[in-house]
Amino acid sequence: MEQNNKSYLMPLVMIGVLFFTFGYITWTNGTLIPFLKIACELETDTQAFLVTSAFYMSYFFLSIPSSFILSKVGFKNGMVIGLIIVALGSLIFIPAANSRTFSLFLTGLFVQGAGLSLLQTAVNPYVSILGPIESAAKRISIMGVANKFAGILAPIILGAVVLKGIGDLEGKLKTAQGDEKEILLNDLAQRINTPYIALAIFLILVAVLFWFSKLPEVKEEGEDNKESKTQKDSVFAFPNLILGVFAIIFYVGAEVIAGDGIGQYGKNIGISLDEAKNFTAYTLGAMLVGYFVGIIAIPKYIKQENALKYSAILGLIFTIAAIFTSGYTSVYCIALMGLSNALMWPSIFPLAIKGLGKFTKIGSALLIMGIGPGGGIIPLAYAEMGGEVNPQRGFWIMAICYIFILYFAISGHKKKSW
Repeated sequence: MEQNNKSYLMPLVMIGVLFFTFGYITWTNGTLIPFLKIACELETDTQAFLVTSAFYMSYFFLSIPSSFILSKVGFKNGMVIGLIIVALGSLIFIPAANSRTFSLFLTGLFVQGAGLSLLQTAVNPYVSILGPIESAAKRISIMGVANKFAGILAPIILGAVVLKGIGDLEGKLKTAQGDEKEILLNDLAQRINTPYIALAIFLILVAVLFWFSKLPEVKEEGEDNKESKTQKDSVFAFPNLILGVFAIIFYVGAEVIAGDGIGQYGKNIGISLDEAKNFTAYTLGAMLVGYFVGIIAIPKYIKQENALKYSAILGLIFTIAAIFTSGYTSVYCIALMGLSNALMWPSIFPLAIKGLGKFTKIGSALLIMGIGPGGGIIPLAYAEMGGEVNPQRGFWIMAICYIFILYFAISGHKKKSW
């Protein structure tokens, strides 16, 4: 590692602020799904889950460009640019709310995701190589605490603003006609303006903070050198990376369904949205517990690959339980999937980029790209397979996700050649 002897405590604190920020933004999607389904008069769950598709698919299209931006401007400047882009995406929500145009909301979400793609491509390898690779999962777990704490707050704060009294409002909308219905829907849509204007202002302030900071550039040994420890001449020659990309895809799919989908699931099984709007916080709370376990246990008591293996097994158990139980019991099983998901990203990422050398940035970009189909396609498959008709049936999609992650944890990350 090309590091100075200076303390990296302050850089980690600053990166923690970033993890908090995009944790809050990411986990507002769970509130936006039922909110936009009502405000934009969407007919199906599949339409509503386009919220996650628009947000996450930007990662697929923009992760590789993000890696090239980072190679030109460096980690710190890349983070500043990413924050500004997210702020612009947040401001698009204002005309979207004023016109109640679903496609414009999706545009704002895509732009937000584009900025977060750049941020994620920068901060994850940054944290991974800001110390020994063997303890990378521990450092990412610390960042995850900030991320998921924000995730717990997001549905509570946004839900209290945009879904306040939503049960009574749904009752009024069932009988309202013509102009009366339009007024109710317009008033509902307008609720989104204040929190997203405040978010944009906060993001700009954080960008200014990073611009004037002295955040160090940290480089993986050999990443900018033609002479690298690896003799491989292509990033695609690393099986642990390619299999890691698929592991990220399935992990993100499982995380988004358990986190963003739990509120709509609760509504689908007859629980009032006034209560179900907070279910995402349950999942994120369980994830927070998992991150604390990672901070304490990795690598002192458990290797990160074993943490991933046990997490996948736990995920399978909770998935089967969610399928074959009902009511609040199934809701609690879904929330507990947050516990099984907590250590997956912190474990998959360092295992996938281990040994990449000069390919670290492009490898990181490929992993971030996996967020796109993971969050954009797998939840749609879940909604289509389950939805309002048979909501529990969709969780078989999650079982497939955990099975592949288990394979990666047991043997996939060890593959050195094809």
